[in-house]
Amino acid sequence: MTREAKGAKKGEGIKKYKMSRKLFVGGLSWNTDDRSLHAAFSRFGALEEAKVCMEREDPSKSRGFGFVTFQNESDALAAQRDMNDQDLDGRRIRVDTQDGKGGKGKGKGDSGDRYGGGGSDR
Repeated sequence: MTREAKGAKKGEGIKKYKMSRKLFVGGLSWNTDDRSLHAAFSRFGALEEAKVCMEREDPSKSRGFGFVTFQNESDALAAQRDMNDQDLDGRRIRVDTQDGKGGKGKGKGDSGDRYGGGGSDR
């Protein structure tokens, strides 16, 4: 699946990018593990991987986010569309494309987003 970049100047080639097959999944419950993440997303298609990121200091503790990689883009797009802002293990999750082009999140330090971050009042 390709999308055309907006605002291309006259004479410039139209830029296109492929949607990622890898999805970021944020807001995970501390109880969500690789197996339950895989189970929640595998209904959309074949997965290459479902991985919950763990704390470095305590590898038994979830960091509250993970990644799901699909074998094809259309399955990833369907999963993003249908799973974003849904309940998983008692928590409302955020699902976005790994390339960052699919959602409103601004990345690290994003204030005003209920899924994390934490801006500065300065």
